[in-house]
Amino acid sequence: MAPKTSTDRTTARLVVLISGNGRNLQAILDAVTAGALPAEVVRVISNRGTARGLEKARRAGVPTRVLRPRDYPDRAAYDAALADTIAAESPDIVALAGFMRILDSAFVQRFAGKLVNIHPSLLPRHRGLDTHGRALAAGDERHGASVHYVTEDLDAGPCLIQGSLRVADDETPDSLAERVMTRVEQRIYPQALAWIAEGRATWDDGRIRFDGRPLETPIHVDCDPD
Repeated sequence: MAPKTSTDRTTARLVVLISGNGRNLQAILDAVTAGALPAEVVRVISNRGTARGLEKARRAGVPTRVLRPRDYPDRAAYDAALADTIAAESPDIVALAGFMRILDSAFVQRFAGKLVNIHPSLLPRHRGLDTHGRALAAGDERHGASVHYVTEDLDAGPCLIQGSLRVADDETPDSLAERVMTRVEQRIYPQALAWIAEGRATWDDGRIRFDGRPLETPIHVDCDPD
């Protein structure tokens, strides 16, 4: 199914924002290469010139851009420049993949319905930072990640898909973070983006529709090993 875009393209235009190693970016690039994600990554943008994910993008032949906050007088100026840079690519989807900045309301409104994020917890639990340590402190039996549309409230937009796994008895925040990344995030983010690119998941006045019907609860994937 072709993405539902104004120009009726058969391949969605995808911009990815990163700040670090780009592990979810790599999963996205791999899914595109494998034909599992009908999209073209047209630009990778980072707020850090040292982000290792930039090299992953370059190896894949994807144009990159670095916009450093220190080069702008304030947050509003930075977010406006970032938004203009993204808009120049005419994206169908803007994916936050470890982009470690909170975006202002003007930015979010400009890309409403196109802006998605992956968060390392089972939202609405553990919004914000240090999600793995907080999950362990809370005694959570299961932990995972959520792909959600971005709204003005931090980590509060409607979720499309969540993946979870059992928390081991000897788990540490680092081991849990690694397992969630490799078993959950890198699995569910390309899947979510594929559904959006195909037009199966759509944004409808603040709600998600999936296959034409309102999505009442996120789609769940059990990511425990068989």
